[in-house]
Amino acid sequence: MNALLIEDEDLAAERLASMLRDHDPDIQIVGTLDSVTDAVEWFSAHPRPDLIFLDIQLSDGIGFSIFKRVMINSPVIFTTAYDQYAIQAFSVNSIDYLLKPINRDQLGRALDKWRSRLIPMPAYPLDLFQEIARNLARMSQSYKSRFLVRYGDHIQFKNVSDVAYFYADGKTVYLVTLDSKRYIIEYTLEELETQLDPARFFRVNRKVIAQLQSIRDIRTHLGGRLRLQLQPAAGEDVLVSRERVADFKSWLEY
Repeated sequence: MNALLIEDEDLAAERLASMLRDHDPDIQIVGTLDSVTDAVEWFSAHPRPDLIFLDIQLSDGIGFSIFKRVMINSPVIFTTAYDQYAIQAFSVNSIDYLLKPINRDQLGRALDKWRSRLIPMPAYPLDLFQEIARNLARMSQSYKSRFLVRYGDHIQFKNVSDVAYFYADGKTVYLVTLDSKRYIIEYTLEELETQLDPARFFRVNRKVIAQLQSIRDIRTHLGGRLRLQLQPAAGEDVLVSRERVADFKSWLEY
């Protein structure tokens, strides 16, 4: 059996190769690659191996992008340092993966599945890979977990989980909590957009960034816009601007 390793950590690649040889001396490692670019070049010049071990996160990008550039017609076992939550879609699609650090029992079970032809053959689902890539991107980026707020002559902190929405009134930006309290914060909405988890917050118009759980009702409005009912209630109508409606709907379904 010929195996190709696509792994950007030298020690991890050496350890996996050693475990494969210990498990089955007949396994031949036909190549060890450390990037998407090298993998694409390799596939253009070599016959397909019997089995591929592919690290999800490579030195020059997500390993899934290889599937967009070359046809993979070999079974793949994915390896990853991310926890199971990030790649749980693999389980429901019967695609095999190994969590790092890989142990011998884990590897043995994966190889047994391959020998039993339980690892599905291509085509691999690109939409699934895109979903998992988005999950990994969110997890790898650090978003703010709390904000300092002004309350009279006091300074407090509020956890992001307590925030219902942010809104701007002129040059002043307010943080509104789920328990209906309002605080001044020293950020612009533009700055907040880069610091908030986009899975939880959406800028619905020039004045408001809403948290998903604060949205109680959505109604159609004039001019192709949407009107939101937020909890706690805002002081004026919160309208999703027409140019943001499509993105807003996609965000709700994500």
